[in-house]
Amino acid sequence: MNSSKFINIRYFKKFFFMVIFFVMSVFFFSCSNPPYRGKDALGADEFVMDSYKIRQGKFSILEMQGISYEELSEDFLETYTDIIHDGDVLQVTLFHPVRNDLVAALSQLSNVVGFKVVDGTIILPDLDPIEVQGLTLEEGRIKIQDEYQRQIKDIQVFLSFKDRIERKVELAGMVSIPTIPVDGRIRLFETLAMAKVPPNANYFKSYVVRENEIVPVDIYKLMKSGDMTQNIVMRGGDKVYIADSSDSTIMVLGEVGKERVVDVPNGFMTLRKALAEAGGIPYTGDKSYIQVIRGNVLHPKIYTLNWQHVIQLPNDSMLLIPGDIVYVAAKPLTEWNRFVEQVLPTLIGIDLATKGVKQIGVNAP
Repeated sequence: MNSSKFINIRYFKKFFFMVIFFVMSVFFFSCSNPPYRGKDALGADEFVMDSYKIRQGKFSILEMQGISYEELSEDFLETYTDIIHDGDVLQVTLFHPVRNDLVAALSQLSNVVGFKVVDGTIILPDLDPIEVQGLTLEEGRIKIQDEYQRQIKDIQVFLSFKDRIERKVELAGMVSIPTIPVDGRIRLFETLAMAKVPPNANYFKSYVVRENEIVPVDIYKLMKSGDMTQNIVMRGGDKVYIADSSDSTIMVLGEVGKERVVDVPNGFMTLRKALAEAGGIPYTGDKSYIQVIRGNVLHPKIYTLNWQHVIQLPNDSMLLIPGDIVYVAAKPLTEWNRFVEQVLPTLIGIDLATKGVKQIGVNAP
């Protein structure tokens, strides 16, 4: 048989070893799940210091994200004298030790429809129209009481706003009540209590807008920590948006039980809890390379931590903020096992091909 008609197995072997060399080079120089080891990577000390800033509240967190606001002015906390306007609906309640008929009748009218200010006046049973526009609630109460006492002694009058056309707060998002009237004294805490905000609301992403400007108020501090320095007085025309819990998130990737997106409704979360939410770190993960990537894509901060930091340092010194990415690298042995699993079918195929060539009578020098 003519040898020129046979395959030269020597070249086949060279090709076989070149393939092995190439795939091993790919493994060692471009692992599928490598940690970042650049000189600009930050350590646990920097992560703890930044966690201290996070504990200071919403606007410190926003500053870390490149967004800055002025401090909340004392003016936002001051009550103001509100007056009755045309179109307001008033609630008038009477008390009298004897005239239960009048008290009940007025109470029913007041509760059902109220008394609307039209052309500056309101009309009450058994009284002439009473001018109340421009008066405070207390001034209006005294005026109405004086009118009633001209006819009935010992009568007491109580006056409040039932509804207002313009002087109200508008609410949107995770609320049950879309509008709440203001009176110069009602504050943000009371407003949100009346709006029936659900317990899973995202106060970190929630905000108040006044005259088309965001008010620098930390709603999380107010509602969750009881910080009354954030309890601003509401004004007519204010808009409040209450965000959903999923409006701020972090990602946990790499060698974890399950890669996932985790909601951060409070504006921060401990690293330990984030790892727990993702099912922890399995035996395939490299606990010496737990990395947190923070900031924009072009200029991120990258912190490198290890498992001892996670379990030994206080929870509130290991905090994550919305937008963070937690990344757990794989152990080198894990990478090698995966490499072998991916490459083994190719090697077996090449080996079978070689054996097949020999079986058909190829000369192997």
